[in-house]
Amino acid sequence: MAQELRKGSDSSSRGRQGASNEFGGKNQDIARQLAWEIAAINVHLQEIRYFWAKALGISGPQWMILMALADLDQGEGVPVKVVSKLLHVDPSFVTTQSKMLEKKGFMRRRTSADDARVVQMSLTDKTYKHIANLASEQEALNNFVFAEFSDRELSELTSKLATLKGRLEKASLKIAMGI
Repeated sequence: MAQELRKGSDSSSRGRQGASNEFGGKNQDIARQLAWEIAAINVHLQEIRYFWAKALGISGPQWMILMALADLDQGEGVPVKVVSKLLHVDPSFVTTQSKMLEKKGFMRRRTSADDARVVQMSLTDKTYKHIANLASEQEALNNFVFAEFSDRELSELTSKLATLKGRLEKASLKIAMGI
């Protein structure tokens, strides 16, 4: 779909090539195309997440919660609020989904010793085993996806995308405030 939309955008922009469409020296058509590419990348990443989730018999969002815990947990567990912030979802969503994951034996939830209002989540050994079983497939997939990038190029791209994400977060706040 993004490809079709982009084709339509390309053909309509061809007639305007001589016209100035720049803002701050940057071409709006290129910015729009970048937005479509990012949207398409997100769709493909979501398809891959659902594939990995299906292998465990869980949903894509539940898979993301498990992956967040795998990345964030340093042995003390991770608060619901931290996971919800990383995933850009409401903490109540993480709470609901984590309870389902706990029932299926994929994670543990325990009240923090420091603050009874905080629930610390951590993965079970069962989950670590499942993730380890998928690791070689994920590594092969990552090698395929990022084959054309050197470590330096991938690091630079990641840094640029993080900068873009931060700017988009600020832009969202500006729009919400009516600026």
